[in-house]
Amino acid sequence: MCGLNGIFSYHSAACFPKRAELIATRDYMHARGPDGAGEWWSEDFRAALGHRRLSILDLSERASQPMVSLDGQLAVVFNGEIYNTPDLRTELERRGVVFRTTSDTEVLLHLFAYHGEEMVHHLRGMFAFAIWDEAKHRLFLARDPYGIKPLYTANDGWTFRFASQVKALLAGRAVSRDPEPAGIVGFHLWGSVPEPFTMYREIRALPAGHTQWIDAAGPRKPVLYASVPAALSRGVRMAVGRDEITPRIRAAVLDSVRSHLLADVEVGMFLSAGVDSGAVLGLMRDVGQAKVRAITLAFEEFRGTADDELPLAAEVARLYGAEHVVRTVSEREFQADLPVILDAMDQPSVDGVNTWFVSKAAREAGLKVALSGLGGDELLAGYPSFRQIPRWVAAFRVPAAIPGAGMIARAILGRLGLHTRLPKALGLAEYGGSYAGAYLLRRGLFLPFELKTILDPELLSAGMRRLAPLRRLRESMTPDPRVPIARVAALESANYMRNQLLRDADWAGMAHSIEIRTPLVDFHLLKALAAVVPSLDELSGKHALAMAPKTPLPVAIVGRAKTGFGVPTGHWIAASSCETARSKGAASRAWGREVLSRMIDSPKAKLA
Repeated sequence: MCGLNGIFSYHSAACFPKRAELIATRDYMHARGPDGAGEWWSEDFRAALGHRRLSILDLSERASQPMVSLDGQLAVVFNGEIYNTPDLRTELERRGVVFRTTSDTEVLLHLFAYHGEEMVHHLRGMFAFAIWDEAKHRLFLARDPYGIKPLYTANDGWTFRFASQVKALLAGRAVSRDPEPAGIVGFHLWGSVPEPFTMYREIRALPAGHTQWIDAAGPRKPVLYASVPAALSRGVRMAVGRDEITPRIRAAVLDSVRSHLLADVEVGMFLSAGVDSGAVLGLMRDVGQAKVRAITLAFEEFRGTADDELPLAAEVARLYGAEHVVRTVSEREFQADLPVILDAMDQPSVDGVNTWFVSKAAREAGLKVALSGLGGDELLAGYPSFRQIPRWVAAFRVPAAIPGAGMIARAILGRLGLHTRLPKALGLAEYGGSYAGAYLLRRGLFLPFELKTILDPELLSAGMRRLAPLRRLRESMTPDPRVPIARVAALESANYMRNQLLRDADWAGMAHSIEIRTPLVDFHLLKALAAVVPSLDELSGKHALAMAPKTPLPVAIVGRAKTGFGVPTGHWIAASSCETARSKGAASRAWGREVLSRMIDSPKAKLA
C-alpha cells in the first residue's frame, strides 16, 4: 500500500514537469508510504513518476518504486496488493522470466510486457497503477474493478497529472482549485462525493474497473474492462438453488481470506460484533493463521446499550483464540483529533471516523495490515435496502410514471406537516417507482427538493445538471441484472460502498500507514458468488457466512440486530454545538455540517 503520482507534459508546447511539483505532490502522501520515497524521469524529461512506499511484500530496498524493467523501457508506480502474485509469478517463470524481487510490483512490469493492457484481466487484488512505456512514449493507468484503491487525474490541455489523493494534486500548486458544483451537490445528496467527480472541477477519479492511455494527443477516454453489474448479470443467468448457498459461500470466502493473507508482515483484524468481521476472523484461523490480533473500539457512551460492540466482539475473539486489543475512544480524544481527521480526509464524508480510530489503534499495536469485514452486506443482502427498495418500486411504479404526480403528492403531504416528521415520505411518489429513484430515497442524506433550502440556486442548478443523479444511478446497475436483489447489490456496491465506505477506509487507514484489506470486496469472490445472489433473501446470505468457519459464529451474533460499525460522532458534535442529533440521520447531517464548515471555503455553499 502506497502513494503514487506523476506528471506527463504530453503537448509539444507544454512546459517540462517541475521536480518541485513532483516532490511536493509525492511527499504530501508521506503517511501512505513512510518506508521509502522514489522518483523517475523519462529520457526526454517530459514524464516523471513519484512514489511513497509502505512495504508489505519484499521489505528490501530492491522492491522500491518507481520500478524500472531491466531494459529500461518500462517504469511502474503501484498502490495496492496483487493477491494472486504467487500464481502469476509461477506462470511468468515458466515463460523464462527471471525475477529480481519477490514483490507484486515486478509482476506488474512483466505482465505488461507480455500482455499489454490486457494484463488487468489476470489480476486479483486491489490496485491503482501507472506504467510508462518509453518506446511508445505513452502512459497506461489502471484501477481495480471495485475501486478499492483511488486514482485521481487532472488535465489542463497541456499536461496530465495523477496521484492517489486529491489533496496531493493540490499540494503541487499547479492544479486549479475551482469548485465542482456536481461534487458539492453530490455530497449534500449522499454524504460523500460520487465519482468520477471530486470537489474540484479539474480533478477527476479514474472510474473503477477502467484503464486509460495518455499519449502525445493527450488523455484517451477511459475504457471499462470489468464491472460489478456485469458480473452480477452473468451470475443471474447461471443462478443456483438455495441448497448450494452455504457450501458455495464457505468455499469462496475461505479462498478469498486465504489470498488476502499474502504478506511479509503480520496481518491483524478489525473486529466488531457483526457477522462479517467475525466470520472473516474464524476463516483466518481455518486457513492456518496461528496468531491473530483483533482490534475492537469501545465507547463509554455505548456501554450497556445495543450499540456496544465490545461484549460480543470479546466472545468471538475468545471463540477463535485471537489476541483481543480493546481501544476505548473518548469525546475528548475525538475533539483533539478532529482537526487532524479533517486534514487527512481527502474528500468530505459523513463517515470514516470509526475507521480512523480503529486504524489508529492498529498502528499503536504495531500493525501494518488489517483485514476488515467491509462488503458482506453489499454482497450478501445484509442491508434493509434489499427488502425496502423492491417494495417501494412495486408500490409506487404507477404514480411515479404519471408526470407531475409526485410533486403534487409532495405538496399535499407537505401541507399536512409530514415534511418535519417524515421528510423522505414526501419523495416516495416522486422517486419510489424506479430502482434509481428508490435508491436515492433510501441512501440520500438530503433529497433534491430539500437542497433548495441549503444551497445557492445557481450552484444547485449547475450541480444537478452536471451530476444527473438518477441517470448516474441507472448507469451503476448497467447492464441490468434484472433480479431485484442483484439490482440492489449493484447499486449498493457501486455507490454507497465505493464512494463512501471504501474511500473512507483508504484515507482513514492510510493516515495511520495501515493497509486495510477487504476479503469480502474481491472481484474474484463476486464472480464466484454471483450465481448465488438471486437465491438470497434477507437472512440466508449472512446466515451462510456465519456458518462458514468450521466453528460457526454464536447465535447471539447471528441474531443481533444490525447496528453498523458505529461511533457516537453525532452525540459529540451535538454536545459541542448545543443541538440535538439523536437519530442516525440527524447525526449524519450534524457531522456533515461540521465537515463542510471546516473543509469547504465556498461563498456559494450555504450550510444547513
